[in-house]
Amino acid sequence: MLPKLLTVDEFKAQLATAPDIDQDAEVNAAVLNGQLTKPPGSLGRLEDLAIWYAGWRGEVRPQLRNPQVIVCAGNHGVAARGVSAFPPEVTKQMVANFQQGGAAINQLARFAGAQLDVLALDLDVPTVDFTEAPAMDEQKLLEALTSGWQAVRPDSDLLVVGEMGIGNTTSAAALCLALFGGTADEWTGRGTGIDNEALVQKAQVVEAGVLRHRSQIRDGLDALARLGGREIAAMAGAIAAARMLRIPVILDGYICCAAAACLAETVEGALDHTVAGHVSAEGAHQTLLSKIGKVPLLNLDMRLGEGSGGTLAIQILRGALACHSEMATFEEAGVSDG
Repeated sequence: MLPKLLTVDEFKAQLATAPDIDQDAEVNAAVLNGQLTKPPGSLGRLEDLAIWYAGWRGEVRPQLRNPQVIVCAGNHGVAARGVSAFPPEVTKQMVANFQQGGAAINQLARFAGAQLDVLALDLDVPTVDFTEAPAMDEQKLLEALTSGWQAVRPDSDLLVVGEMGIGNTTSAAALCLALFGGTADEWTGRGTGIDNEALVQKAQVVEAGVLRHRSQIRDGLDALARLGGREIAAMAGAIAAARMLRIPVILDGYICCAAAACLAETVEGALDHTVAGHVSAEGAHQTLLSKIGKVPLLNLDMRLGEGSGGTLAIQILRGALACHSEMATFEEAGVSDG
């Protein structure tokens, strides 16, 4: 059972003492992989993926039975700056669509055999416009982190986190600029499909926000409080909770990876239990993946969010585990291994 979070510092402490991979299971899974009826390395990254999963689950021949998808939704005060092609009301409308089963993520989660949970976070109260003040104070950050922390089902054996929130690519860009440097233009993309004029305005908003807060940002959680959003913090909380429970995580797109980066820039190795499901069409996502040391499983020009790319990648993991856990060894099949 996960401990109750009382302060942000306590969250950091939990993250710093989170369990590592089961090295015995990882080694034994690698040994098994070398005995399966195939040439060494012939399944490429599927082999590495299966061994990684086996290590975190502590099983040499693991099965994937209970994947969970959590979609976190929140509204951003910075959306009032004209950074999105859609109004903030769309966040609440899409949450209703998720709950009614009508969105893309509903179909992909059902196809993947995953339990879908929707986490709506104070949609009537947007965060503060981060160009004027911190997006969240410490208490609001803790509440959002805790929402994600508590949303992870302990009996899950895989987690995908996604999001919905008008303005959240602006927040993600600001987080990346604050954490990794560069220029606002490099981290700012079209998000929901804004035109050139709005893109210029969006980059200016990102730059202004980071300039206001940069001197107060010591780690990823500081950045998250000042420049993030409730749904981004909830994703970070869920990813951290999964680590505590040894539940592997498939990361989704740009916003999800920005949430993950806040953990990685707070505690080294915080993302060892994660893989990147895909690289999105949001231009800076590939750069962000490089910064957090992840190579995507899929590249399909998706940019929907909702956890859609990560959820689709569950099928890749299922294929990897089917081969790893169900193939015969050379000895079992009576096949010469050369």
